[in-house]
Amino acid sequence: MASAKTSCAEDNLLCSICLDVFRNPVSTQCGHNFCRTCITTFWDKKQKYNCPICNHLFQTRPDLQVNTLLSEMAAQCRTSVQVKEQPCVEPAEVPCDVCTGTQLKAVKSCLVCLISYCQTHLEPHQRVAGLKKHWLVEPTDRLEEIMCKKHNQLLELYCMIDQVCVCQICTETDHRFHPVVPLKEEYEVKLAQLGKMEAEVQQMIHERKQKIKEIKDTVKCSKADAEREMAGSVQVLTALMRHIEKCQEDLNQMVKERLKSTEKQAEDLIKELEQEIEDLTYRSSEVKQLSHTEDHLHFLQTFRSPKNPPPTRDWTIVEVRPPSFVGTLRRSLGQLEETLSMEMKKLPDGELKSVQQYEVDVTLDPDTAHPRLILSKDGRQVHDGGVGKEVPGNPKRFTKYIHVLTRQSFSSGRFYFEVQSKDKTAWYIGVAKESIDRKDESLMTPETGYWSLFLDGWKKGLVFTDFPPVHVPLRAELQKVGVFVDYDEGLVSFYDVEARVNLYSATGCTFSEPLYPYLCPCNYDYEGTNSSPLILSRVNQTD
Repeated sequence: MASAKTSCAEDNLLCSICLDVFRNPVSTQCGHNFCRTCITTFWDKKQKYNCPICNHLFQTRPDLQVNTLLSEMAAQCRTSVQVKEQPCVEPAEVPCDVCTGTQLKAVKSCLVCLISYCQTHLEPHQRVAGLKKHWLVEPTDRLEEIMCKKHNQLLELYCMIDQVCVCQICTETDHRFHPVVPLKEEYEVKLAQLGKMEAEVQQMIHERKQKIKEIKDTVKCSKADAEREMAGSVQVLTALMRHIEKCQEDLNQMVKERLKSTEKQAEDLIKELEQEIEDLTYRSSEVKQLSHTEDHLHFLQTFRSPKNPPPTRDWTIVEVRPPSFVGTLRRSLGQLEETLSMEMKKLPDGELKSVQQYEVDVTLDPDTAHPRLILSKDGRQVHDGGVGKEVPGNPKRFTKYIHVLTRQSFSSGRFYFEVQSKDKTAWYIGVAKESIDRKDESLMTPETGYWSLFLDGWKKGLVFTDFPPVHVPLRAELQKVGVFVDYDEGLVSFYDVEARVNLYSATGCTFSEPLYPYLCPCNYDYEGTNSSPLILSRVNQTD
């Protein structure tokens, strides 16, 4: 203000009494100029009438006349000062629609003129009687949007049927029979929906972050399994002659490739999850920004059809399947089995430990048991009763073979269970697919849906039931058999739990339906041999 006044003072446009730009300037007979109000107030306090500047004494109170030229110059100067005092418009502010050159910040918008005004250009609306009747609102750059294009009235209601903003005249014409509510009421409803949407988006972000952690943990375990498997292979293979060094190299390469494949799968899933998190975070930002607006109309117009969160994958069914290293070393050394038999005894028991972590709790299903079989009350033991008993007819029941299935079945992933076979001279232990023939005799091979080991007490041999049968070396009496299945990998492995060695692994299996663990205790003879039960046992965690 001081700089403006100084500029005007140089042109003699400042009143010597108020030191401000002249307002209604008048001239005295001695030639000096003052604001009419200033000189009138000055003389009202005096008994004699003299000039405040030259002290010239007037005999009677002068009849003051407006100095027209000076008044026009002062008005121009005052307008210039007001313009300089008003702030220029910032990027996020509404500009004056009348200003030329430098645009000033608008202080009001007129819903009649559909123009926004700065303080200077708003003055006629505050002074002229006709303009005073105009509807002034807080400055907005969306004047045309907040007016009904059809009736040129303010949009102040919300149609619940068409979900659009309407004016009062609209409710009497096109929306006559439609329920309408004030904008603020609908704003509050939509704001509540927006809050719920924000919570859902945040939950989706949280779930995806948890999935990333789960994937990383799986990869970490996979690395540990890979390192353990490679360490075991080194312990055995380094003791061999030079002609099997290539076998070791091939095995390590296979393990690394499987691990690399798992890591690549995990990296791809993590990238996808991170992209969804980025999309959801952007969506969250939009939602938050919209939820913070106080402009009811803008909110409802923007919210008109709330966007659903961006399309995302259902991550609850996605998992990184750790690579299976079970039996890889032995498969690599299959053709060298005779040469390596002594070295294989030195193989550490890490393989068995790695599969025992997939232990499942299974119990026998009496509805599938052959009539000769006797099951314990807890469903964990079975033995041959010698004679058939009367049992309810059931399509699931075996009537030719004295077999029994578990209640539980498995259609994916990995599972492991153990069966105690102490004092038995014959048995079948393995898994069977759901559709096996339970009423007629058939070969028990993978082609008919059986993957099992058979202990032949008469020949004192162990056989994998295939066609032709695969004879498995039996080094000592089997006390407990472990069975591991990797459904997705197509692998069935059998273990001597006490000796902690792999007995046999069937690879390249094809599973297309649920698999059931199954037991066959075989018949006992009249001398009582083979009368001991097969027992589903739990893994000994102290081993």
